[in-house]
Amino acid sequence: MKIDIVEMTPTKAQLIISDTNPSFANALRRTVIADVPKMAIDNVEFHLGPIMDEGGVAFESVSPLFDEIVAHRLSLVPIPTDLDVFSFRSKCSCNGEGCPSCTIMYSLNKKGPCTVYSGDLEPIGNEKLRVKDDLIPIVKLADDQALLVYATAELGTGKQHSKWQAAIAAGYRYFAKIELNSAKCDLGESCVKNCPKGVLAKEDKKIVVKHPEKCNLCNSCVDICDAGVIKITPDPSRIMFRFETDGALTAKDVLLRALKILEEKSDGVREAVSGLDEKD
Repeated sequence: MKIDIVEMTPTKAQLIISDTNPSFANALRRTVIADVPKMAIDNVEFHLGPIMDEGGVAFESVSPLFDEIVAHRLSLVPIPTDLDVFSFRSKCSCNGEGCPSCTIMYSLNKKGPCTVYSGDLEPIGNEKLRVKDDLIPIVKLADDQALLVYATAELGTGKQHSKWQAAIAAGYRYFAKIELNSAKCDLGESCVKNCPKGVLAKEDKKIVVKHPEKCNLCNSCVDICDAGVIKITPDPSRIMFRFETDGALTAKDVLLRALKILEEKSDGVREAVSGLDEKD
């Protein structure tokens, strides 16, 4: 198996996986979505009663939205995640009580009139854990309204809830195998102009496949040419794989952790099968 990186940014990855099969691609897709852990806000405590500002003016602890909606919106804010630092709360040495190794505490204190954004979440203790995407709107506060909350983030996986989903828009498609019959080609540019992805080009008085990775198997070029000039078939042994992240983890970190999880699961199956042989 061979993996070629087509695009790798902090929030997006596009790969070409060769010498593989759809089963592996689907297993990788399911793993990046459901098994790679990340931090997300799981508990929100709302202050009840009047909130006083520095001048002694009282604000009402209320917003136009139900507390449950505000908490849900906070849970979907991407929280910076370092998988080498944080562990699952249930497996932490603190026995689930919560500590800097398994949880992140945030405070939010805003008084209206204003719009509360994700950037208003203040990390308690470590400024490096400040939310990077700070312009996600949470709620609008009117005059005399205020919001004071304490939120706790912890590790989880997409299997538990979508707020812990490390990757989004994960999918794959077969790489296109494009064959050109030069003997039948009239060297017209109709196929080049009709391709919506710019896969084909005319160079040195001949039609060439310039960007095979962009082909989406639409067959527009096949339909406009004479029969037998162009043949396009999907290649299940060569797959274009892509996914994005919300910024809590980089695309590289998600991919590496997903491959590690797949390896660990494969080792577990191998050991189980070996154990059956020993019993026999």
